[in-house]
Formats: sequence, structure tokens, C-alpha cells
Amino acid sequence: MTFMLGISSRLRAISLALAFALASLGTALAEGPTVFAAASLKNVLESIATSWKDETGKEVTLSFAGSSALAKQIEQGAPADLFISADLNWMDYLDKAGLIDKESRRNLLGNSIVLVAPKESPVALVITKDFPLAETLGAEKLAMANTDSVPAGVYGKAALTSLGVWEAVQGKVAQAENVRAALLLVSRAEAPLGIVYATDAKADPDVKVVDTFPEDSHPPIVYPGAVIKASQNADAGAFLDYLSSPKAVEQFEAAGFTALAASN
Repeated sequence: MTFMLGISSRLRAISLALAFALASLGTALAEGPTVFAAASLKNVLESIATSWKDETGKEVTLSFAGSSALAKQIEQGAPADLFISADLNWMDYLDKAGLIDKESRRNLLGNSIVLVAPKESPVALVITKDFPLAETLGAEKLAMANTDSVPAGVYGKAALTSLGVWEAVQGKVAQAENVRAALLLVSRAEAPLGIVYATDAKADPDVKVVDTFPEDSHPPIVYPGAVIKASQNADAGAFLDYLSSPKAVEQFEAAGFTALAASN
């Protein structure tokens, strides 16, 4: 009887150890890449990450902020596996620093910038050369992402400069840390007008698009993606590939982006 009890105890211990090992293996297999992505991608990437998990069983860890802030964090050693910027400049910045896998780099998406107002605002403007933006603002503020470093702000400043109105409005700009923060100022009616991506405006029911900036008033808006060279995650490249899959492209286009890279 003692002998049988001893075998039974050992079998239970082995079973518990095996169950623990399998659980640990399952957790390891479920770990997906950590993605640092421009704030304007938040809604759509969360949706695509859900699709990825449904297909692979693996989680994707998403971190959103202005592209400039994310690039600086990666430069300082933040544990990102994949970077998706809202412009070419910040990807070039990491490329020149030797921090991305050059072979993985690709242009994923296009976008446009728009002038937005709170949903119930009566403001109506047509964006043309020397349009009366400063006069429309009066003593109030124009919400924009940081115009020196955040892509949406840089594009917006370039457009306003091209159209001849930047000098008149630069003292009226309320600069936010990223484009979603600028959008929020308008959505809450804390600013009467703002410049954001068309996709941001589409994602927020509390704002309306006043007009779209002409494409030739600013540099082309391109979202590149690349695997971080230091990444040890085997799925980083696979998730980047997935962003060009038909299912992901469908979701990007539904959100208002233009897909620049697609796989069959």
C-alpha cells in the first residue's frame, strides 16, 4: 500500500510539472511582437491586432505616441520589435542610427490632412491660397500636433506655409504632443479648429471636416514600417507582413488610409 501511494504521489507531481511546463510553453507561444506606432494608427491597429490574435493565437503589444517620441525611445533602448512611423523622416532617423532592419523596411500607408471643427460648429472655410484662417480663429486657438517634430504638425505647418497663412496663425497655435491630443482639443470644443489626419477625423464622431488640404500643399504623407534590428521576436517580421495582407488592407482602407503595400 505504501509503495502504491508513493507511485501515486510521484505521478501527481509529474502531472503537475507537465501541466506547468505546457502552460508556460503556451504562454511563450502566445507572446507576439511589441509594436511602436504613430498615434493616428491607434483604432485600426487595435482592430488588426485582434484579427492577428484570432488567426495566430498570439498577442500584439501596442504602444502609441507621436512618431518623434517613439523614435527617441527606440534610440534609447526601448524594447520595441517593430516601428511604424507617420512620416519617412523619423524612420530615416533610426535607419541612419543603424537601429532598423533595412531589408524589412517598407512603405505601408498614405493619408491626408484636414481642417476640423467641433461637430456642431457653424464654421465653413474653403482651403485655398491665403484663406482667412487667422480671421476665423479671432482670439482663439488652432489645435495642431507639435509643428517641429510630430509628423501631423510638420505636415500641417508645411501646408499653411505653402498656402501663405502660417505667419498669420503661428501665434494662435495650441501645440499638442501628438495628433490624437490635438484632435481631442477640437472634439471637446476646447479649440474651434484643428489640423489632423483625415483618418483621425473619421474616427471621432464629435468633429466635422471643414475642408481637406490640397495634396500639393505639403509633402506626401507616408507611413513606413520596419523591424527593429535588436528585436529577438521571431514574429515581428510576420506581423509586419500581415499589415499588407488582404484582411489588414481592408481594415486600413475602411479607416480611411490608402494602402501602399499589399500582399496576395
